[in-house]
Amino acid sequence: MVKAKKKIRDPDKKPRKGVYILPNALTLCGMFFGFYAIITAINGKFIHSAWAIILANIFDGLDGWVARLTRTTTRFGVELDSLSDLVAFGVAPAILIYKWALFDFGRVGFAIAFLFAACGALRLARFNIQVGGTKSFKGLPIPGAATMLAATVIFCQEILNFTPQKNLIFPVLTFILSFMMVSNLKFHGLKEVDFKEKKPFWILLFFILLIFFIVIHPPFAVFILASLYVISGIIENIIILIKKGRQNALHFSEGISPKESKFEVQNEKDKNI
Repeated sequence: MVKAKKKIRDPDKKPRKGVYILPNALTLCGMFFGFYAIITAINGKFIHSAWAIILANIFDGLDGWVARLTRTTTRFGVELDSLSDLVAFGVAPAILIYKWALFDFGRVGFAIAFLFAACGALRLARFNIQVGGTKSFKGLPIPGAATMLAATVIFCQEILNFTPQKNLIFPVLTFILSFMMVSNLKFHGLKEVDFKEKKPFWILLFFILLIFFIVIHPPFAVFILASLYVISGIIENIIILIKKGRQNALHFSEGISPKESKFEVQNEKDKNI
């Protein structure tokens, strides 16, 4: 009896067209939760709106991961993802924070809410035209900024039982997050983590503890994780600036100009290639 030959999958072969539906469907799910967040914020259901933004963030991560895993990344998918992000992480959190905390500030609150949405759009446009293979982000990613605002609403409402009444903390926070999105600060993402490589055992234990922490107290966990992401990015950039300042001071004391220093570094890289 002749055994049937097992078909070997050709890695260069393009997947079927039906596969392209999956990542785009996940993107539309994220857009749906963003739209739902807008409607619930207008209706005064701020907790529902904030959690909808968190769910949209999950789908935003899933669509990119699925597209890379199934090799179905297309220009159409990239553009759709940007439009979905603008709805879910630009417009939705801006309306949420305006209705929840900025409404009492009148035109100033309205302007700050619009600033957040506008800076989010600029952040997405700049990301789409960036060239190069760098996996880190230039500026705070718009999902991170939106999650920080949503987590703040959840933390204040569900844990502190606090209702903002013309509190300056919230317009200042919104303004800072808006500025960080269009800044040159360096932030990291999950794309930098190669899940195919072997990792130490403690990393798996860390993820288990992280899931345990989220399940035990989701509002507190989401706020802590979002805050740690934003604060760690700020601290890292401060350290980078301090190191650059020391290097420039050292080069100045040695009589080396910054251009000559960059030229020497480039020559050293060329030697190592």
